[in-house]
Amino acid sequence: MGRYRVGLETRERILSATRRLLGEVGVEDVTLKAITDQAAVGAGSFYNLFGSKEEVVLEVIREALDAVDPDPAGAGTDPLEDLVEAFVQFVTDSTPIARIYLQLAVGRGLTDPLVGQRLLRSHRRRVERFADALRRARPDLDARDAAAEAEMLLAALTGLGLTALLDPDFDMHAHAMRLLPAGEASVPGT
Repeated sequence: MGRYRVGLETRERILSATRRLLGEVGVEDVTLKAITDQAAVGAGSFYNLFGSKEEVVLEVIREALDAVDPDPAGAGTDPLEDLVEAFVQFVTDSTPIARIYLQLAVGRGLTDPLVGQRLLRSHRRRVERFADALRRARPDLDARDAAAEAEMLLAALTGLGLTALLDPDFDMHAHAMRLLPAGEASVPGT
């Protein structure tokens, strides 16, 4: 039991160090040595828990996404508006992590097959959740059309997220709410 607890504590120190470094220097300047130095662990301890720097970075991103998940238990009851709100919250409240997520998706996801596969799995799960929420809101929608609408909605949210990360005055929330089907949400001031 003691070794398990030590392993969990070491894992959390590595994740915390990675979070701090990502916020301070960005993904390109985070090195394995910087992570292990900041976490006060050896490289062997790191590799006992994570396979690579990319793996720990993706874990930090997954935790940030999970932190805003409207349905963390995966019960399939989250309305579309809550899913959109969670995406907006991830981008606007987790700006350094969201920036890194988009950097990895656009850059490293295209050149590193393992990173690309992991990002694609995450995207597909998100599409399934959005499509499920769309079908619950609009029972007339078949699975194929719901998946297509979910893909378009996520593409638009990603574009809005890029704009929000580049322009601090951009109101991502207002634009995101306009993406919802009529009657799903009201946008203040419209």
